[in-house]
Amino acid sequence: MAFPFIRLSFRAIRFGWRRSRRVAGSVVTRLVFYLNNVSYGSDMKSCGIPVVDINDGCTLRIGSSFSFNSGRNHNRIGRQQPCFFIADLGGNIQIGDRVGMSCTALVCHNAITIGNDVTIGGNTVIYDTDFHTLNTDQRANFQDNSLAKTAPVNIQNRVFIGSHVTILKGVTIGENAVIAAGSVVTKNVPPNQIWGGNPAQFIRHLQMQSVYE
Repeated sequence: MAFPFIRLSFRAIRFGWRRSRRVAGSVVTRLVFYLNNVSYGSDMKSCGIPVVDINDGCTLRIGSSFSFNSGRNHNRIGRQQPCFFIADLGGNIQIGDRVGMSCTALVCHNAITIGNDVTIGGNTVIYDTDFHTLNTDQRANFQDNSLAKTAPVNIQNRVFIGSHVTILKGVTIGENAVIAAGSVVTKNVPPNQIWGGNPAQFIRHLQMQSVYE
């Protein structure tokens, strides 16, 4: 009869440990945001600690009810990583209200805008830069980030992005669109459509009644 009691005790300890770790992670996250001059709205929920590097002249602004999982202990889907919020070379990141993401990397040298009610699956990366120039001589010393092509990324309201998606520079994803897991998005996605593949292509239109139910 002792075994059920021991099992329950271990569960209680594990639950308490997870809760305390989340509380500690939330405190550290807020400190990291403060040190990087990040503004964020009310009711933010953070599980894990992100990597944040917002350089001089850059911004990260986050709306209300933002939630994210960061690191291998908080979204057990495989390929876990921290969330990365990186802005350099004048980049500006704007995240709307009620956005959720897991193990997501936002790397911004121009502008990344995410609307309201957007869900971003685990291990997704969003880049608004090519990182390197195509000029061989300029690329040789690996100091050519400022010479790379950039273009804003705009993810509009109520978009759903599956896991392991790559979104590249200059892309706009229209309202209500769905991006299938593992896709590489290289061009604009119209509203109310499902896209997938590498490179991502049109799959089908969404039935509008299912979007709002």
